[in-house]
Amino acid sequence: MAHDTSINKKEEPTKSLELVQWFHINQYQEVEKAIEDFEKLGVTGVRTNISWADYHLPEGKAWLDWLFEKLGSRFKILPCLCYTPPSIGVKAKTSSPPREPKAFADFTDTIIRAYGQYFDYIELWNEPNNALEYDFTLDPEWNTFCEMIGSAANWAQQQGKKTVLGGMSPIDAHWLGEMFRKGLMQYIDVVGVHGFPDVFDYHWEGWDAEISKVRGVLEAHGSKAEIWITEAGFSTWQKNERRQVREFIHAADAGADRMFWYSLTDLSATLPAVDRFQLDEREYYFGMKNADGSPKLLYTLLADQGIQSVQQYAWLTEQVDISGLTEKYTLITGGAGFVGVNLADRILSQGKQVMIFDNLSRAGVQNNLFWLKEKHGEKVLVMIADIRDKRAVQLAVSGADQIFHFAAQVAVTSSLTNPYHDFEVNALGTLNVLEAIRHTAHQPPVIFTSTNKVYGDLHDLRMLQNDVSYYPEDTFYRENGISEERNLDFHSPYGCTKGVADQYILDYARTFGLKSAVFRMSCIYGPHQFGTEDQGWVAHFLIQALKGKTITLYGDGKQVRDILFVEDLVDAFLLAAANIEKISGNAFNIGGGPDNAISLLELIDLIGAVNGDHPDVKLAEWRSSDQRYYVSDFGKLKGVTGWSPKVNITEGVQKLHQWLVENASRPAESTQLIGEKSATSVF
Repeated sequence: MAHDTSINKKEEPTKSLELVQWFHINQYQEVEKAIEDFEKLGVTGVRTNISWADYHLPEGKAWLDWLFEKLGSRFKILPCLCYTPPSIGVKAKTSSPPREPKAFADFTDTIIRAYGQYFDYIELWNEPNNALEYDFTLDPEWNTFCEMIGSAANWAQQQGKKTVLGGMSPIDAHWLGEMFRKGLMQYIDVVGVHGFPDVFDYHWEGWDAEISKVRGVLEAHGSKAEIWITEAGFSTWQKNERRQVREFIHAADAGADRMFWYSLTDLSATLPAVDRFQLDEREYYFGMKNADGSPKLLYTLLADQGIQSVQQYAWLTEQVDISGLTEKYTLITGGAGFVGVNLADRILSQGKQVMIFDNLSRAGVQNNLFWLKEKHGEKVLVMIADIRDKRAVQLAVSGADQIFHFAAQVAVTSSLTNPYHDFEVNALGTLNVLEAIRHTAHQPPVIFTSTNKVYGDLHDLRMLQNDVSYYPEDTFYRENGISEERNLDFHSPYGCTKGVADQYILDYARTFGLKSAVFRMSCIYGPHQFGTEDQGWVAHFLIQALKGKTITLYGDGKQVRDILFVEDLVDAFLLAAANIEKISGNAFNIGGGPDNAISLLELIDLIGAVNGDHPDVKLAEWRSSDQRYYVSDFGKLKGVTGWSPKVNITEGVQKLHQWLVENASRPAESTQLIGEKSATSVF
């Protein structure tokens, strides 16, 4: 989809995407997974460690045989030779100088002879002026270092390979000058530099200034060596993914001949960094993906359109100047999700400003944001941030006059995989919003989207069934659905965290007098929804049908839900906001109600009729805490506001089908993604 990105758009040719990814010996599966991501991202080059210490292990050669062939057949490799075998070091550790400097040249020769067909450049050591990577306290005059690197570089050049001096970290013109004075640089074709602005490099002057220091030393010595950024990165340990994107753009535009970004995936907390274990938390969050495999914003943007998209969308990284605004705005957390974007569009169309607060972790939702910006321009305020970032939440809340809190982790399966993340986003994130509101002078009202999962699996309701659906034996529930009088019974980590947030929202109305209300939502569907098996299943079924793919039903397919078209939900939100004084401190069940209840099997038939081709279906095992039947009794909300659904199931499915057909080129599926999205119940 087109978007006016003339601001920040550069005219010079786009550089290739090259990454740093270190692998431990025998991480065969990790390499295979990384290659899948490299190909999704359009990676052309990979800088990786070739551990001298690992090569000395019994399985070392077999590992490198496999690694070079696996990576070298697909990408340009920059092998970084480093890490002394402890048995031959001055001290028994990998950062030690070797007792015999020539041994490193011998290792370099071995690597070139065995794997030279896979690379043109070879990097000699990693961060040699960083004592944690090369313990220069054991070589204070750098004599051993210069001897071992110089002889290795000389030999590499004789075999037709160009040499890269291991990246300086921090960038140190004095150190580089010393390497010239010792005669090392006559063998070096490329000088590597590393930069980690405001993570490790506190006195960072910017890439232009830092590279100029290096270039000045090269020119002073008449050297024609190129300058590469062999490692640049930004740690998201404080949940600042927006800043990671900005630093990537700065590094890509720095004027170096090549730039390698560190890195693909966060370090696992179970693994040590070099010579130490979890010494510094910052080191574990440099990835474009979290350790559990879920994407951060940078990965999402690169996977969408490649490196050019990141450069074009630099505006996403800009901080909103709240102090410069002359009017209050509606704040929608998780606002790039499909519920958020539909609500935002309605409010913006009424002439009011809206701030979208979202971390864009779900594949495809950035297109919702671009669409809003195209349609409504400067009325759309954007804050790319994580709901777990208290300072960002406080800033966003400070200028709002009403808040819709949708940011959530919404997949039951994801909550089972990573309960900590689920808790931090759903429970702690909601507390961040409430506390931010409580500490403002104007205390804007908030409407929160909870879920029918807070009622558990409804195991006590006796169910009957026919050929296509379950239904309650009790005619009262068949005619009216489930009301708010139902006892809460949290099932699954997801149900627990949404339930906790639900109760906090209500209690802050009682205890602190905040104007707050809860929508316990059934299944919402409509335009701008990128559905998966775990979230947005109506859209997911339609997408699968349009692609001619098989639809998986968990259980027997007779499960019944009341589905609600998103335009009707937006009506409910606006009515609730208009009546916040009446409804504050209350929870409301909201869905399509008995008139819009449908089983999975019945929906499959309807999709077949709408799409003109009945989808193939397969059955899988029941999922934990699945409700056989859930239909909302929305009478409480109707009694206060007069609201009821207007769009019936057939009309709504036809509208969603039409939107999906018209937007077929946009991302429609994502898997194994965890993040803040519009809250849509699933089963």
